[in-house]
Amino acid sequence: MGTVETGMRQQQDDGGTWQRGAAAPRRPAIRSPGTPREAPHKAGKGPNEQLAGFLGWFSIGLGLSQVIAPRVMSRLVGIDDDTKNATLMRALGVRELTSGVGILSQPHPTGWVWSRVAGDMMDLAMLGRAMASSDNSRGRTAMATAAVLGVMALDVLAGQQLKESPNTAVSPKQEPGIRVRKSITVGSSPEEVYNFWHDFENLPRFMQHLESVRVTGEGRSHWTAKGPAGQSVEWDAVTLEDVPNELIAWRSEGDADVYNEGTVRFRPAPGNRGTEVHVELVYEPPGGIITSKLAKLFREEPGQQVKDDLLHLKQVMEVGEVVISDATVSKGPHPARPDR
Repeated sequence: MGTVETGMRQQQDDGGTWQRGAAAPRRPAIRSPGTPREAPHKAGKGPNEQLAGFLGWFSIGLGLSQVIAPRVMSRLVGIDDDTKNATLMRALGVRELTSGVGILSQPHPTGWVWSRVAGDMMDLAMLGRAMASSDNSRGRTAMATAAVLGVMALDVLAGQQLKESPNTAVSPKQEPGIRVRKSITVGSSPEEVYNFWHDFENLPRFMQHLESVRVTGEGRSHWTAKGPAGQSVEWDAVTLEDVPNELIAWRSEGDADVYNEGTVRFRPAPGNRGTEVHVELVYEPPGGIITSKLAKLFREEPGQQVKDDLLHLKQVMEVGEVVISDATVSKGPHPARPDR
């Protein structure tokens, strides 16, 4: 997609602000050749999968605690926090994380739930051995044993529910990606917001995961974004539909590192309050659904990213730049500095 037309000016002052000029002439609507991929349909969760989902998140929470703080977890269950027990606790944490991700990544995770039951039995055996040792805190070990028995009862119940009703999912059709819908009201006219977005090279200014967008031709662009573990991912995108001041739709094409397709709509806000920006995105994260589940724990999943990006768009259009406070960039006590 090209740059903003004559009449719209993007000027950089010392603060890097976006300055709006006169209205741009109306562009004709563009429809790219080819048919967009059919929007995926997400499989629903039946009532029997809901308990399993809770147990999946419980596994991930417990596993993270065991991996991050194995010595603390050892003391909580009444055993010595020596190196040997800390190593064992980390191994148990990895097992919990694996079970949790397995449960959350499947629409009907019967096998993964029963794997939790097997893990519970292993935990009970290890706690029984710890109880027999006078070197350990038997009171804490007894409490940990009671907790494991309670969780094991839930695991068995979930496994039985899934086994007895294997077709409880609302829809058998699987979605290959994640669908995100977010919106925000921006204090600028639809024409101004559309023109700013329409210049795709502006997108990294408010989309924090984007490193660059380079226009390669009419209705085509090349995107580079931050991927997992500090790696960059790239893809080419084609504009599917372009209705001036109303709608932009795009889709990645070819052998993209990250498949994505999206639509952004610009609607006048009630009471002449600016523009409602509605974004719908279908996204296939690197590493698949398992990566997306874990990303939610660290506020890195697509829904949170789009929400943050829209807030940054609002700041750029209304203030001229993304507002970053001192607390955003510094951890712990630090000398005060003015907000940016």
